[in-house]
Amino acid sequence: MDQKFLLLLVLFMGINQFNAQENSQIVIGEKHQLHSTILEEDREYWISLPDSYDNENSSYKKYPILVILDGNIHFQSISGMVNYMSSDRYRSWKIPEMIVVGIQNVDRRRDYTPDKIVTVRENNSGGGKKFLRFLEEELIPELDQNYRTSDYRILFGHSLGGLLTTHAYLQPTSAFKAFLAIDPSFGTWDSAVMDQKLSNFSLESFQRYLYIATANWGKRNITNRDRHVRFFESLHRLSEEEFPVQLEYFENENHASVPPIAFYKGISAIFDGYGITYREVTNPKQLQEHFTEISNRLSSEFLPPENLVNQLGYNKLRSNNEAEKALALEFFRMNTQNYPESYNAFDSLAEAYANFGNSKKALENYQQSLQLNPENEHARMQIEKLKK
Repeated sequence: MDQKFLLLLVLFMGINQFNAQENSQIVIGEKHQLHSTILEEDREYWISLPDSYDNENSSYKKYPILVILDGNIHFQSISGMVNYMSSDRYRSWKIPEMIVVGIQNVDRRRDYTPDKIVTVRENNSGGGKKFLRFLEEELIPELDQNYRTSDYRILFGHSLGGLLTTHAYLQPTSAFKAFLAIDPSFGTWDSAVMDQKLSNFSLESFQRYLYIATANWGKRNITNRDRHVRFFESLHRLSEEEFPVQLEYFENENHASVPPIAFYKGISAIFDGYGITYREVTNPKQLQEHFTEISNRLSSEFLPPENLVNQLGYNKLRSNNEAEKALALEFFRMNTQNYPESYNAFDSLAEAYANFGNSKKALENYQQSLQLNPENEHARMQIEKLKK
């Protein structure tokens, strides 16, 4: 199937599967406003929550944050893709569920240019550093206070937004751990400017992930693309070990069409390996090592997904091979250790103990499940049965 058609299909399904409200509207997010003392103005942002966020039985979950610059343009499309790639509803599970935040524009030239641009006419460029402070010192604390957020944050920017995203990546410290710079406008970053910026480069940045997408600009292609390549190669020369930076060229996409396709490729690159399937897992140790490797690469903890481990446990429990069947308990115990507030994890472990004839352990875990979720009728029925 053609890649572009497939992506449009995924996008359409993602957007159109959001929950319908009583007034028959399809709601993909909410509008919020925050007064910024740094920018001295009110700023609007839109937010889309994962499908599981409002499920009371998932209230223990915390979610990464994806911040989208030019949110008025990209929020709807990217929210749909994130939903499709992560939600239990579609079972694709290529990336973790995350909170998507779209920042609305006020003045792109002012907010997204980190350096003053000298022109014949006076302009207000060069406010990027102040805008980045707004994101890190005001917006993110607001999100952390009001939502169940994890410490993993991704910044997405296209064009001038990609320029600011690249600038943010180069800073010695950052509130973000991954960056998607989509066809960044490097028009003001000639060789001298680029070398000056890289002269202050800190190797700490290599603990973060940077994805750069380059579109086909036709006759103008050579200038911007060459600067992307030069920047990428300059970073590569500074790298002493693993190089967590990727540059990808999209021959068949122009500056306007590249963002959704590049986002899909970029977010997939960041979470490479996250979508491992039950068919690829042989034992709990292998699975744990796999996600430890992902966590080390992303400088943040990512546990084996609860639904995947639960699926593995039941697959092993149904096996006719006794050695394979014994692995079921290990998988179910892994979930209770990683997700100690999940009633379903304890319910599944209890069922496995009952299957092995260990009534005492089965009763203990059903009771723990019922304590976490008093409405778990399955656990209540099994407790009564075991007590008899």
